[in-house]
Amino acid sequence: MAENVESRENIESEASKKGKKSITIEFLKPEDFRQIYAIGAAGGHSPYDFRIGFYNDTPKMFGDASESRVIERRVETEVILSPVAALELNRWLTQHINEYESVFGPISRSIPRMTKKESVKVDESTDIQGYI
Repeated sequence: MAENVESRENIESEASKKGKKSITIEFLKPEDFRQIYAIGAAGGHSPYDFRIGFYNDTPKMFGDASESRVIERRVETEVILSPVAALELNRWLTQHINEYESVFGPISRSIPRMTKKESVKVDESTDIQGYI
């Protein structure tokens, strides 16, 4: 997780001006840290916690195309949060989604599909967007 260093420094200098002790948070990743990509999330809550399982889907084909199709949904990991942590996650996601949309435009739920005519246009491309 990236942290805005400028904001942290401003907070620390304001705290020192007011005679308060500053707090610095250091993010560490253990040796067994891993990242996953998930296409979706599902979960629920109890009076005690919120549970979010992040998953990926794999289509499975059986028999003829006219027969039923099965999709294997593999839950890659589950995160369990206290109600307060879930509220903070909601605020964090809302802030970052708003920032994303202000730069890249509204997020669409539908996935645009390329037509055959569009797929022929090889020379028209954009720069790859990465993490800032």
